[in-house]
Amino acid sequence: MISLEKAVIARLTKAGERFEILVDPEKALEVKSGKEIPLDELIASEEIYEDAKKGLRCSSEKINKVFGTSNVKEVIKKIIREGEIQITTEQRRRMLEEKRRAIATIISKRGINPQTGLPHPPERILRAMEEAKVRIELGKRVEEQVESVLKAIQTVIPIKFERIKLAVKIPAAFSGKGCNLVRNFGSVLKEEWSSDGSYLCLIEIPSGIQQDVYDRLNSLTHGQVEIKILKKGD
Repeated sequence: MISLEKAVIARLTKAGERFEILVDPEKALEVKSGKEIPLDELIASEEIYEDAKKGLRCSSEKINKVFGTSNVKEVIKKIIREGEIQITTEQRRRMLEEKRRAIATIISKRGINPQTGLPHPPERILRAMEEAKVRIELGKRVEEQVESVLKAIQTVIPIKFERIKLAVKIPAAFSGKGCNLVRNFGSVLKEEWSSDGSYLCLIEIPSGIQQDVYDRLNSLTHGQVEIKILKKGD
């Protein structure tokens, strides 16, 4: 359960009755946008109130009459998905800024400047978002907004999403940690272990993180990794 200090009210008016619960504002908004989150990470308690500020609880009879069930967990989810999350202006501002920066980071990692073949830094993406007057939606997940933001900032800076394929060979001494590391970079298209214990794989990654992949694999293997960029058709 979350702390009461962090919780805000989620409110639903249904059949002329008011139902309120105490929730984590950010995670409640993620649930409204379709994400599944365990209840113990979402709510401060399983109490359902008529007035949370006054501590007036709803009777189980009223809950059952309006929702057609006395299952508290189901009712809580309905209140969050169908109701309103009472967040403050400052909470809204902070949450929007966090989403804005998260989107800029994703675009920076996935996109490149086609004129230079290099990624734009997140701060440049943020400035482009401001110039393009991009509007971030609090009720939508970050991933859902990436494509529309990309399209908007393409009117301001040269940028496109591009993916590349890398053939990677990691020596046996580092293959255990190495295989776990490459799986976090992108899609593993093929993988195998050679007779000497080394790990070989073909991965597809966003072009923007190419240097990061090189740096992290070289750091892990002390420069012993072998990486080859595959051309289209390879």
